[in-house]
Amino acid sequence: MADPRVLVDAASNDDAAVFRLSSDRALVASTDFFTPIVDDPATWGAIAAANALSDLYAMGATPLFALNLVAWPRDTLPFELLGDVIRGAAAITTAASCPVLGGHSIDDPEPKFGMVVLGEVHPARVLTNAGAKPDDALVLTKPLGTGIITTALKHGVIGERETAQAVRSMTTLNAGAARVAVDQGLRTVTDVTGFGLIGHLRHILMASGVSAVLDFEALPLLERALELAGRGLVPGGTKRNLDAARDVAWDASLTEQERWLCVDAQTSGGLLMAVPKPQLAAVLQGLRVEGTPCAGVIGRITEGRPGTITVRRGV
Repeated sequence: MADPRVLVDAASNDDAAVFRLSSDRALVASTDFFTPIVDDPATWGAIAAANALSDLYAMGATPLFALNLVAWPRDTLPFELLGDVIRGAAAITTAASCPVLGGHSIDDPEPKFGMVVLGEVHPARVLTNAGAKPDDALVLTKPLGTGIITTALKHGVIGERETAQAVRSMTTLNAGAARVAVDQGLRTVTDVTGFGLIGHLRHILMASGVSAVLDFEALPLLERALELAGRGLVPGGTKRNLDAARDVAWDASLTEQERWLCVDAQTSGGLLMAVPKPQLAAVLQGLRVEGTPCAGVIGRITEGRPGTITVRRGV
């Protein structure tokens, strides 16, 4: 992009677009929508809202307002269900102090819901996926496995009660984690969503010109995720992610189901941060105070060919 007002665009595979409005204000914009991943419509709406807002938090932005995106089979599903979806989303946006000001709907055989979200950030304090340095610690704020858990739900292998931990994680805003990142002066942050942990980490590595080592034993996993992966309950996105991770240096002891978790396509996942050693203790303490679903070091940035990832059992 030649326009100097464009601070972040799609070329860097970052989480949102950033457009400078003035010397001290920049607009941050993103959008996301998807088909139902749980049975309860209000919960689906809540997850979709938290997922969309996550892109703003990953850039260090404060949400301003949102617009609903709706595709609905008007002849086969009652509008009362859509009302539940929208109310579930509104509960999350209200918690984020992000009013929903409108939106757009179309008639569609398959229901879809999501949001356009807009926020603001100081141009000098934008969090991006660039800037990671060797010896930075990699910190993750939510457990992995939502793709596998929701796939098991779709296949009727588990019920809503068994998905409760995943739902709590997916409906938890990344606002607290973002506050910690901004307060501690971090620069390199992304959220873990459809490309999985490996895919989003690779975006950081390519943008930063570095490599990384992950410790599988340190990865936080949702309850039963590893077991269900072993039973083949893996979404298509996760399978594509593993295929794209053929150049990852996997520890020979890692089983196929363990590798699935490293690439599992997440919905409303946590923030992945590259944290310099001097800030690490304060970041971990801040995340615990904020009550993020998890707060742990899962690996580190290393020197090497940009984008190279090694996954070990213990680092």
